[in-house]
Amino acid sequence: MGFRFRKSIQIVPGVRVNVSRSGIGYSAGVKGARITKHANGRVSRTLSVPGTGLSHQSTVGGNRSRSTSTSTAPRRRTPTVAAAPVPQLPPVPPLPPMPPPHAPAWERELFQILHSRTPADYVGVAQRHKHVAPNIRILAAALEGLLHFEFADTNPAAAQRARSLLGWVVAQHVDLSADPFAQRYLAERRWPVQIVHGVTAALRISDDVLILAAAELHQSAGDLPAAIWTVEYATPTAHAALSLADLYSSADRHQDVVDLTNGVTNEDDATALLFALRGRAFAQLGYNEAARESFKEALRVRSRASEVRHRALLERAQVDLSQNRKAAARKSIERVLAEDPTYPGLQEALAALP
Repeated sequence: MGFRFRKSIQIVPGVRVNVSRSGIGYSAGVKGARITKHANGRVSRTLSVPGTGLSHQSTVGGNRSRSTSTSTAPRRRTPTVAAAPVPQLPPVPPLPPMPPPHAPAWERELFQILHSRTPADYVGVAQRHKHVAPNIRILAAALEGLLHFEFADTNPAAAQRARSLLGWVVAQHVDLSADPFAQRYLAERRWPVQIVHGVTAALRISDDVLILAAAELHQSAGDLPAAIWTVEYATPTAHAALSLADLYSSADRHQDVVDLTNGVTNEDDATALLFALRGRAFAQLGYNEAARESFKEALRVRSRASEVRHRALLERAQVDLSQNRKAAARKSIERVLAEDPTYPGLQEALAALP
């Protein structure tokens, strides 16, 4: 055990100076009552009954500590770790209601196969009930076409079947978003559609998923007139405008791109890419400074998808090359090369560098 150094010196009767390793204190009082100023600044009061050994000590000021003579190490406070925020997931869309007992047979059968992965199921329902339900053939063709569309990128047969079905559905000019069956059971169901490289949207029937999917299939097949004709029937939205601007650009209808993109504001990936296409159209029409302003706006918001920025950089590089600004063109192209060596059109841009 350790030794304590402590010395008490009486200055005058009733007043003492206490010297210890921790410092100097003093006390004053009479027998049975004493006030002590400790070295750590604490002030205590001691009351006792002489001759009995009974006493009571309490702190009356200064730094409070435990009244026992045994010193204890201060408790270590456990650091409080803030809970990591739980990311808020998007709300799950409500499940569609079940058909009521009095629903017609075609409605109950079509509902049962809404998520079927077997194309023949849709064909069978359409054939069995085509005489009693006017829209069942269109509904079944739309659902089967969207099923094939999921595999169109890797399966040529699926792409051809999807193009045939969705092209026929669009040609009927029937607004399926107003159909009672679609409103009741398909209102919140979504299908992913790549509008252009770098912009994919999850679309509902009310978002013209059938039109935009059919247009993509026509474009992939090389039929630009059919793709343009299809999208021109879509409701004017940012995604429809982007699809149409890309098609106009591919068909060298550059003035139509400029007219279509007048008044656009940079609000998301789709509208940022519209500025890139607008810049390309201006460049093709010979308005290079207007093209630069469009590319500047397309690149203004750094949080846009990398594919959007890469398209704007490559298009801007073409303008730089046309004006013999070789260093600026190389800088833009090499930025794309560093971030995505597989970006469409990059190899052609590299080959064009002097």
